[in-house]
Amino acid sequence: MDIIKEFRDKNIGVIMGGWSSEREISLISGRAIAKALRDAGLKITEIDFSREIISSITELNIDVGFIILHGRPGEDGTVQGLFELVGIPYTGSGIEASAIGMDKIMTKRLFRYYRISTPDYIYDPGLPIEKIAPGIESRLGFPVVIKPRFEGSSVGIVIVKNQEELIEQGRQLIENYQDIFFEEYIKGMNATVGILNDRALPILEIRPKTQPFYDYQAKYTAGETEYIVPAEITLKKSKKIQQTALKAHQVIGCSGFSRVDLIFGDDGRPYFLELNTLPGMTEGSNLPLEASAIGVDYQGVCISMLGTAKRWCR
Repeated sequence: MDIIKEFRDKNIGVIMGGWSSEREISLISGRAIAKALRDAGLKITEIDFSREIISSITELNIDVGFIILHGRPGEDGTVQGLFELVGIPYTGSGIEASAIGMDKIMTKRLFRYYRISTPDYIYDPGLPIEKIAPGIESRLGFPVVIKPRFEGSSVGIVIVKNQEELIEQGRQLIENYQDIFFEEYIKGMNATVGILNDRALPILEIRPKTQPFYDYQAKYTAGETEYIVPAEITLKKSKKIQQTALKAHQVIGCSGFSRVDLIFGDDGRPYFLELNTLPGMTEGSNLPLEASAIGVDYQGVCISMLGTAKRWCR
């Protein structure tokens, strides 16, 4: 492969771990990627990213950073900026796209601007929850979804059924995450569309078996969720969703790969929820499953992702 030849003589640092709530998933993804790239004959250094490393990143002696951190600071543009500052090429999207993708409010605003359907929401951090609760009920109704603005892997997401739960859970989430918003609850089928090599992969349908929605437990507990790829929808609808997912990838400014999450409402409409610039990369994660449906194995996905660092190579 050309990508293998391009990086044959380079020391590739797989940047994993970090200190966000998604640390363990990042470590699992990072170790799997490191093994896949080593098996392809590449030189790999596994780096468990820490605050101490920030001040000594030039001492890591790596030529390329394969970033597979989840959450902040790896997914919000901070680490990307650090790598640019010291001149180390890195995989994936740049600073601006990473910052937008990590910010659910900015993502939803962009979706609205470019007429990508997304659930209605209320974000008013300047008012106490007791003041905005009546407006939430009248505009969004119940149940309603409460989400942290900057978390991933469904961390901190709760669904509430009445004002009492709204105020109680809202206060708790503000205490834990500071910045939260309230989103219209869409009943329907969860799905995701991976982007690889700036092209949309087959849609993956998600069917949680025991959880009321696709939460952290459903995502990372074996046997909790059934995945169907390609999704059981018409070819016409599938192509339209893939086009819109690719549009989301492009308007946010992503590079190479990402993952777009959505719900098909019971009304038949797709509602796009968010975009992940650094999607999970365990061997059973969504994006590798989608790639396998078109004959690209896990190692092939990792090599394609590595290839996105070529734009920075001199």
